[in-house]
Amino acid sequence: MEIYRSFIFRLVRNYLVGSLAAVFVVGTVVMVSTLQIPNIEFVRLILIVFISLLFMLVAEGIALRIQLRPIRRFFAGEHHERAELSRMYEVIHHFPGRTIYRIMGPHLLGFSLPAAGLTLWMLTVGWLDFPTNYVAVAAACAILIAIMHALIEYFLTVRAIRPLLMEARRRGKQQYGTEPSLGGRVLVSIQRKFQLSTALIGLFPLCLFFLATFIRLQYMDQEFAKEYILWGIIVVVLGAGFALVGSWLLIRDVRDPVAELTKEMNRIQEGDLGRRAPDLYADEFSALISGFNMMINRLEMRQERNRQLLQSYFSTLAAALDARDKYTAGHSMRVAEYSLMIGKLSGMSDEQADLLYKSALLHDIGKIGVPDEVLLKDEKLSEEEFAIIQTHPVLGESILLQIEPMDAMADFLPGVRSHHERYDGKGYPDGKAGLEIPLFGRIIAVADAFDAMTSDRPYRNGMSHEKALSILEEGKGTQWDPYFAGLFIEEWRRKEHLHGSSERGVS
Repeated sequence: MEIYRSFIFRLVRNYLVGSLAAVFVVGTVVMVSTLQIPNIEFVRLILIVFISLLFMLVAEGIALRIQLRPIRRFFAGEHHERAELSRMYEVIHHFPGRTIYRIMGPHLLGFSLPAAGLTLWMLTVGWLDFPTNYVAVAAACAILIAIMHALIEYFLTVRAIRPLLMEARRRGKQQYGTEPSLGGRVLVSIQRKFQLSTALIGLFPLCLFFLATFIRLQYMDQEFAKEYILWGIIVVVLGAGFALVGSWLLIRDVRDPVAELTKEMNRIQEGDLGRRAPDLYADEFSALISGFNMMINRLEMRQERNRQLLQSYFSTLAAALDARDKYTAGHSMRVAEYSLMIGKLSGMSDEQADLLYKSALLHDIGKIGVPDEVLLKDEKLSEEEFAIIQTHPVLGESILLQIEPMDAMADFLPGVRSHHERYDGKGYPDGKAGLEIPLFGRIIAVADAFDAMTSDRPYRNGMSHEKALSILEEGKGTQWDPYFAGLFIEEWRRKEHLHGSSERGVS
């Protein structure tokens, strides 16, 4: 509750300073400089201001108490539901905006109405002596003062709520491990704040001067005062126009770089680090954009480093597996290269091709769980031993599922589990057929079979490339996906033809 009490202290201090400045300093100066009245009447006006100020403070206290009730109740407790934390975080953010209503209501209703009523009563009983239309002018001044007070109070409150927000975030982190956030939602746009505040700052002194001068002229030349009204209205309208145009130009100068940075951040969130935000500004935004681009450079370097580490991790796993059997050394790497070739021939994107390559590197990772006496046997396997070998796709999937975070390996699981499925449904472990077999599994199956047929084994020598290609061709549509097998066969024969032609050219 200490943070809450500190917040209340700042809130009350800001309000009292603003109220005294608005009501006593501005209001009294306007009265002294414009009204030519006896001292006793001036004292009576000060009494009206004081009584009206008491009404305003009471109304303000009631409104403030109502607005603070949920915040006070929240900070009085220690443990909160996650939804309550998020809701209160947003309530605190809305508090400065509600301050405007809290200021305007008591000013207009709690101050202006009692002040106007008491002034009219004193004019009726003869305690004050000036034209009644001055009351309307004073009411207009009160509205201007209330607006400026609300504007100042808004920006002061924006700063005052920051410790509350930090405490809410701390509690969320402590209790649930996550800090509450608006998630990028805009509750009050910069454009709206800048346009309203700059326009009001420009109009406030102009309107106040117009009203004070009108009263002053009443004592000097009433005919000229009537002419002054039209002239003054024209000046106020022109001033309002300049203020609005100026605020629009100012907000555009701030909005454009903010929009540019927001666009670039959204692009980065989608994973695109290839571009940089253009540095087109000569103010502080230049330093901001320069720092933003430097951050992208660091992210890109880290991403590349992580990619290299991940690639090295996969290659090391594959090499460790291949090292168990000297006859299959390099098998995983060759299968990955063949799979990548098929993926690119099929028009696969670079991102998908990279996932395919990594899946192929890991396709036999489950053989780590196969006993050496089965995996390294020099003779043909018995049915029981072959059944053990057939478990390696499922074992591989289980191994990858142990890696944290759980979604890190999600893209590689289908290819690892399904690379021994057959297109006709007679494969293992799930007996899937045709397009039911995951894409990566259908591609890796072709690459795996070709390398297995062309590699030496303890019980047989590897067959020629052409014979292996012929077997692939015969098995299209039954054992292997006809499209991917056809792509591989055609590309391999094309390369061999080019290689043969180049050798004849050299000889």
